[in-house]
Amino acid sequence: MNRMVEFEQFLAARAAEAEAAIARLLPERPADRLRDAMRYAALGGGKRLRPFLVMESAALFGAGADEAARVAVALECVHCYSLVHDDLPAMDDDDMRRGRPTTHRQYDEATAILAGDALLTHAFAILADPLTHTDPARRAELVGALATAAGDDGMCGGQMRDIQAETAPLDEKGILAMQAMKTGALFRFACLAGAILVDAGREDRQAMDTFARGLGVVFQVADDLLDEESSAEALGKAAGKDRERGKATLPALVGAGAARAVMAEETGRAEAALERFGERAQRLRQALQFAARRRS
Repeated sequence: MNRMVEFEQFLAARAAEAEAAIARLLPERPADRLRDAMRYAALGGGKRLRPFLVMESAALFGAGADEAARVAVALECVHCYSLVHDDLPAMDDDDMRRGRPTTHRQYDEATAILAGDALLTHAFAILADPLTHTDPARRAELVGALATAAGDDGMCGGQMRDIQAETAPLDEKGILAMQAMKTGALFRFACLAGAILVDAGREDRQAMDTFARGLGVVFQVADDLLDEESSAEALGKAAGKDRERGKATLPALVGAGAARAVMAEETGRAEAALERFGERAQRLRQALQFAARRRS
C-alpha cells in the first residue's frame, strides 16, 4: 500500500477518535440551543489535524492516551470557535464550512457568536480538570500555553493583522509573521502538548517547536494555493475569496512557484528538527508531507 494512502487511513482513524472524544466531552443537553450550536460547530467534519498532532506528540513522549485525547479536544474547541467567528459577516462572511451551512447560517449570528465564545471557554475547563493531568503544574502550563497560542500574541493577533493587511499590504516577511500567529500558533501548541504533559527537556521542546513552525508555514501556504487553484466542491467552502478580498497570501505576493519553494524549504527545516526522535517521529513526518500535498 502507498505510504501516503496508509497515512491518510491512519489520520482518518485518529479523526474518528477525536470526533468521539469531542462528542463525549461536549454532550448533548435537552432543549439547549447554545449547546446544539456548539456541537454543530465542533462535530461532523474536518481532518482533525490538530488533534492528530496532539495525540502523536503525546505518543512520541510517552504521555497517556486519555490525557492526550482531552488536550486534543480542548485544542479543537479553540480551533472550531475560531472557524465560527471567521465565517461571520463581519469577518470572512462565508456561507459554507466543511460542505454544509456555517454556524451563523444554520442558526443565527448571535447564537454563532455565543457558541464560539462557549467553545473557547469550554476548552480551558477541560484543561483545568484533574482528569487531564494529576499534576496541577502540568495543567497550568497547558492552560497558559493554549491561552498564549489563541490570544493577541497568537491566533487572534494574527487574525487582526490579516484584516489590517487588506488595506495595508504586507511584504513576504510580514505575511509569514502574520501566518505564524494566525495559523502556526495552534500547530505549535499541538506539537508541544506531548512535551508539556511529560515535562520534557528544553532540547526536545525546541525541536518540536521548530518542527511545528515549519509545519505551520507548509499548511498555510498549501491552504492559500488551494484557495486559488481548487474548487468550492473540492474544498467544501468557497474558493478564490482570498484574492477577491485582497488577503495577504504568499502565492498572491510572489506567485505559486515561489510559494512552493518556500514550502520546500520549510519542509526540509521541519524534517531536520525531527531527526533526534528517529523512527518514533515517522507519523509526524508523514503529517508534514500530507499538509503539503493535500487537495482539500
